[in-house]
Amino acid sequence: MKIGNIIVRLRSFLTTVITLLSHLPTPHRIVLACASLILIVSVMVADNTSAVPVAPGQFRSNLSLDLGESDVEVNSEPSVESSAQVKDPEPEVSYVVQKGDTLSTIFDLLHISQTTLYKLMEADLNVLALDTIQPGHQLGFNFDTEGDLKQFIFRSGLTYKVVFNRGEKGEFEYKEFIEKGGYRREVFAGEVQGDLPRSMQRAGVRIAEAYQVTSLLKERMNFRSHLRAGDRFQLAVSRQYVKGEYTGNSIIEGFVYDGAIRKQSAFLFDDNYFDADGESLEKAFQRIPLKRRYRISSGFNPKRKHPITGLIRPHNGTDFSVPIGTPVLAAGDGVVTRVIKHRYAGLYIEIQHNRKYTTRYLHLSKAYVRKGQKVSRGQKIAASGNSGRSTGAHLHYELRVNGRPVNAMTAPIPVVQTIASKKRNAFKHQVAELKSLMAEQLALAKKQ
Repeated sequence: MKIGNIIVRLRSFLTTVITLLSHLPTPHRIVLACASLILIVSVMVADNTSAVPVAPGQFRSNLSLDLGESDVEVNSEPSVESSAQVKDPEPEVSYVVQKGDTLSTIFDLLHISQTTLYKLMEADLNVLALDTIQPGHQLGFNFDTEGDLKQFIFRSGLTYKVVFNRGEKGEFEYKEFIEKGGYRREVFAGEVQGDLPRSMQRAGVRIAEAYQVTSLLKERMNFRSHLRAGDRFQLAVSRQYVKGEYTGNSIIEGFVYDGAIRKQSAFLFDDNYFDADGESLEKAFQRIPLKRRYRISSGFNPKRKHPITGLIRPHNGTDFSVPIGTPVLAAGDGVVTRVIKHRYAGLYIEIQHNRKYTTRYLHLSKAYVRKGQKVSRGQKIAASGNSGRSTGAHLHYELRVNGRPVNAMTAPIPVVQTIASKKRNAFKHQVAELKSLMAEQLALAKKQ
């Protein structure tokens, strides 16, 4: 029920109660007044977290979605509110997404119209955060005096947040925030007993970090034939924490495998991974996800005016004017994380390339890959189209680096194959430092 409707009903209820009390004898009025007072106090002090008549524990009024002091605003639309760095108001209604939920069903429970939902989805076109809500995501709702939604807050984990504010014309504008947090280096060492990921897990490495290592070295090592029981490994990893809580984000800084059959290493330097000799472990990206260069009909522009609505809408990608059915290629090796039909983005694909890079391909007519599938650079993943809200047939291509949209035509991308000679000494110094830390941890592991 909308907040405005609740207020109207409460006022009507109070008027009726006052009228009834005026017709009762004085002693009865005193008794009823005392009973009412006790009931009101009980309700006020009770921990009643249900904001609407649904299952307990879902809708709440005490879930903090405030920005932290270290939240950083990234590419966002201009807001009708002050641009000063202030904390958002506490949500009137908060919701933790449950299994099986969709935005549509959640909005229906709160009696928020589909028109409002569609306006949010349109504002979300350049973020695409709302079409993959998952259990545990946090949603916040603030309403105006008429009971209409004036602010919507989406939070994913501890580090990512999008705030949608309704403007004077009724359209929503967004601000996107990424929490930097702090990183701590942690070092682990152990020996192989069984497969490598489980062996690393026994040494204290998180299983997701272990899989990052195997994914990084898959071109250099055969994890069935090269491993032998008793082989040694060492790992240096930086883990992100926000207010002392681990966010789930880790960066592999260095890994050394000392095996009877195979010796291998990996070190992060200048945002690329190299072995101890300075040879790149990562395959390069291709700048354009097409077989040949086509005309760019609309470039990356954070202040672009939308050609249909006339509102300022950041254009976080590059549009190529291509005929419907043109083959679309993966810009690099990665894993498909989304294949979705969106009301405004149309059919689109998202690919995660290692820990840092994400690419998106919008307005497609057909997808040739599925979610979870591994793809390689240059592989045909789709056919271009004109789906969703579009002014004509084209491919919208996006590149995001650490969650932030960048200009795919000019941003630095992985193309380095070897380390430049002027940076060799810095690389060797960094490798020596990490090896020393890992050797200390290995010595401790041998004593245990």
